[in-house]
Amino acid sequence: MMDTFNSPFTVHAMTQTCAAKIAAELAVRPQQVDATVGLLDGDATVPFIARYRKEVTGSLDEVAITAIRDRVGQLRELDKRRKAILKSLEERNLLTDALKADVMAAETMAALEDVYIPYKPKRRTRATIAREKGLEPLAMLIYAQQRNTNPFAEAAAFVSAEKGVADQDEALAGARDIIAEWVSENADVRAKLRELYVTKGVFVCRMVEGKEADGAKYRDYFEWDENVATAPSHRVLAMRRGENEGFLTLKTVAPEGEAMFAVEQLVVKGESPAARQVREAAADSLARLLSPSMETEVRQFTKDHADLDAIRVFKENLRQILLAAPLGQRNVLAIDPGYRTGCKLVCLDKQGRMAHNDVVYLQASEAKIKEAADKVKALVKKFKIEAVAIGNGTASRETEAFVRALDLGKDIAIVMVNESGASVYSASDVAREEFPNHDITVRGAVSIGRRLMDPLAELVKIDPKSIGVGQYQHDVDQPALAGGLNDVVVSCVNAVGVEVNTASKQLLTHVSGLGPQLAQNIVDYVGANGPFNSRKELRKVPRLGPKAFEQAAGFLRIRDAANPLDASAVHPESYPIVEAMAKDLGCTVAELMRSPERQATLDLKRYVTPTTGMPTLVDIRAELAKPGRDPRETFEEFKFADVQKPEDLRPGMKLPGIVTNITAFGVFVDVGVHQDGLVHISQLADKYVKNPADVVKVAQKVMVTVVSVDLERRRIALTMRGGGA
Repeated sequence: MMDTFNSPFTVHAMTQTCAAKIAAELAVRPQQVDATVGLLDGDATVPFIARYRKEVTGSLDEVAITAIRDRVGQLRELDKRRKAILKSLEERNLLTDALKADVMAAETMAALEDVYIPYKPKRRTRATIAREKGLEPLAMLIYAQQRNTNPFAEAAAFVSAEKGVADQDEALAGARDIIAEWVSENADVRAKLRELYVTKGVFVCRMVEGKEADGAKYRDYFEWDENVATAPSHRVLAMRRGENEGFLTLKTVAPEGEAMFAVEQLVVKGESPAARQVREAAADSLARLLSPSMETEVRQFTKDHADLDAIRVFKENLRQILLAAPLGQRNVLAIDPGYRTGCKLVCLDKQGRMAHNDVVYLQASEAKIKEAADKVKALVKKFKIEAVAIGNGTASRETEAFVRALDLGKDIAIVMVNESGASVYSASDVAREEFPNHDITVRGAVSIGRRLMDPLAELVKIDPKSIGVGQYQHDVDQPALAGGLNDVVVSCVNAVGVEVNTASKQLLTHVSGLGPQLAQNIVDYVGANGPFNSRKELRKVPRLGPKAFEQAAGFLRIRDAANPLDASAVHPESYPIVEAMAKDLGCTVAELMRSPERQATLDLKRYVTPTTGMPTLVDIRAELAKPGRDPRETFEEFKFADVQKPEDLRPGMKLPGIVTNITAFGVFVDVGVHQDGLVHISQLADKYVKNPADVVKVAQKVMVTVVSVDLERRRIALTMRGGGA
């Protein structure tokens, strides 16, 4: 067996300390971290590393590789800040060996800032003014807290009309201002209070007077206290949103007595007159400086964690909807329902190209309705329609009932399609470029049909935030959200693979190693030269160099290529291995791929090389068995019950539904009434559920029971308990 970490691909790109730190945090080996960072620094993508460099990383998956990438980014940001602080201190002649050691030892951004805060250039404060009056020596004398120090007597020497110190009381007040600032900048004090706020702090949320009616949706938070340590992300974000919209006030407080005790323990020495001055300064520091600072920090800390949780939920939902079962290459009639403007119809061929578009009116005279029926039947026959896709927006259930009544044949699937974001696509530059002579309604219908055929290929054309599966998505850190969602899109596209000769620019953009420009170059090449006949031909694409080819080739498929491996996930760098396998068995590569019996006789150990170990060889054998296999589930038709609006629902009704969104507090389910119902997390199963995603996934078909219907607030409560699922 080859040595996993002596591969020539390995690049040592991190200090041993950083690698060991990350390894300990993620429960992997330092060599795995070191090797992964080397590949990432060499511009390898996460999907490529996870799929084709298992020997280098010790078979780390995408989750681990992404975690390493993100943690390395955080540590590098920390190091960047550390260097900036050292430079600032050095330029101001403040850097000592001891201070440098403290800066270098800080392991978090908060700890680093705590070290730096006493030396930060400051705006003019009460302590600054006191120093200008010459009171710092008095503050130092008092802060030493010697038992024989008489602060009032010592203050007499600092009374000065010239410096603006009128009497001893004013001198002591100024000294206390300086001490208060010292206390607020004490790293140990800050660390202790930070811990107290995080572990015992409380969110105090109240209604803004006079906003009861306008802020009714925040009614649950009008008188709400909750521990910081246990507040779930969705409530943190909800309270902050209510505050931002002006309906709620939100504070974060710590137990006052415990906070004061914690500060006094660290800065007050005994019961001398000087100690009493320090205690008074410490109380002022806590109220005026430390508490506001800690509240700001803890609010940001909890916001960051809530963001991470919300982004995690969004990413899980997005992955599930992108990997929803595709109908596949079928002739599809897509319908974008409508009342006044009619239903837009488009006929799509097996490749998703529009062959015809039309409009029918279902809210009209009987003659118009009969005309619509005849038109749909004629289109189904003319274009050999195999499935009907109906957008789930306005008039969708009426349109579905109309189509089903036409009795088009049991072989023609009639499917409701989630059209969230279709309007975004139809108004986009992408849609205008593809259909310059058609309006947004036609483009929207095309998008609905293509979503049924291949959800992934169509949904990559729009911003993931528009797909409608997020939780408080507009409240979280937008760059972090965009980065996380992009990771998911890239992961899904590369997991499925892309047929290069028919893929859109938008789909190709997300292939490992490509990007917008190379994706456009590939599309242009196919347009000018016809379809690729082999993966080797990809090298002819302008600007697609060796590195891009290495990263992308394994994820690009060429159906019906001369070399059958070109339609598989076997990387071209491994073709010689497969050819050696076939030669050893006395057959061609194509024959080996068609013969499970031959594949079963392969002794993989014979093909281990210095760069190819058993993990890759196992993947190759699996790929030979099912070349280019689609990891997505098989499509199954779904039909709603005979209910069309919330008024049709009654408590106790059992209904089929489709999961449309998963949040931390429950699951939203479409039961066909234009208003999703909520299955609260407590109603998902007959057992305790910590994470709704452990029970269901987006686009899953479920059985639910109606618990209650609040028409005024447009809320439908559902349950999956008691065997409802």
